[in-house]
Amino acid sequence: MSGFSELRLSDSVMKGIADMGFKEPTPIQAQALPLLFQGEDVIGQAKTGTGKTAAFGIYALEGLDYSLMKPQVLILTPTRELCLQVRDEIAALGRYTGARIAAVYGGQEIEKQLRFFDGGVQIVVGTPGRAIDHLKRGSLGFADVGLVVIDEADRMLDMGFIEDVEYILANTPESRQTLLFSATMPREVIELAEKYMHAPQFVKVGEDETPVITHIEQSFIAIQDARDRLYALLRYLRDEKPPLAIVFCKTKFGAEKLCLILRERGFKAECLHGDMSQNKRENVMERFKRKQFNILVATDLAARGLHVDGVTNVINYNIPDDHLDYVHRVGRTGRMGKTGGAVTLVLKDEMGKLGEIERALSVRMNEIKYEFKKREERAARMGFRTVKGQRLRRELKMRTPVPHTYNL
Repeated sequence: MSGFSELRLSDSVMKGIADMGFKEPTPIQAQALPLLFQGEDVIGQAKTGTGKTAAFGIYALEGLDYSLMKPQVLILTPTRELCLQVRDEIAALGRYTGARIAAVYGGQEIEKQLRFFDGGVQIVVGTPGRAIDHLKRGSLGFADVGLVVIDEADRMLDMGFIEDVEYILANTPESRQTLLFSATMPREVIELAEKYMHAPQFVKVGEDETPVITHIEQSFIAIQDARDRLYALLRYLRDEKPPLAIVFCKTKFGAEKLCLILRERGFKAECLHGDMSQNKRENVMERFKRKQFNILVATDLAARGLHVDGVTNVINYNIPDDHLDYVHRVGRTGRMGKTGGAVTLVLKDEMGKLGEIERALSVRMNEIKYEFKKREERAARMGFRTVKGQRLRRELKMRTPVPHTYNL
């Protein structure tokens, strides 16, 4: 398949595809969509950023009976964040179709979800636990479900959700069509497919464990000690002026502290970490998508499943633990074939870890060289001894002055 026109899609779906800026199918779309329209069950081995959501989203929208206000498509995701991302992308693709799409996940009042159901729902995107909650209380029925999508099945396994997925599959019609996506194929995922799928067709994009990230310009900045970390970040942000960036920190406190420092320095920054309420996290993500601020400071866990179109730069304020975490981070940019930039701040004693990441991914990162002059070092290490700085210390609830090091 070389173009979406070959599928003879409805005008409303084609208009949504055009609005999303999709000019030609990605490899996973080109392989999976023809099989889906033939009615086949499909296993897709593909990473995030390959266009898999659009693949099953296009098919789901095209196959709906729009006169039937009952769940016809069920999409299971491992996390609330991914649930919302998938819901939003399918809603964007289907904006001209009138499809009713609901996201159901834990952490949100179930009554709010029930109110949405009053108008009827045709596509349900949900986490396994909350989908089971609705199934057991009778607020959602799956008797009319003709398509089930299991997204990121390997992460479902890692998070202990496979039994929940099996329970849900057992409560959907045997005649359903099933689509399973997974970045890796552990034995348990294969067994799930063998048990609940009908002669599935297998499609694969990229190699195991190592997604294609050649369209991301990867660099590093060598810093002499932890005190240079903040200066290097500020210099990079001022030089590059990224339109939309994510800065990854190791800890929740570090992310919060760095976010406040960036605001103090005049940057439009917000924080995302696991201790924030679900409502606050959703609010931050919605504002980031709308580009109401351009720097998101986040922890790895909070950013799991985070898919935002248009992220131009990823900055590893702290080097990731291994190449898989690195791939997860930098994969937030350069999505859907677009270019992006990723830079990692590296201490001298972390160069070995950087080398391991390069070897595992078969890449060679470019070095961005900064001169840390004494005057600049003093400015970077001064802390905040101004009136504004005192206010910042109070915000951070520090009992002692801000230290001269920034081990965030």
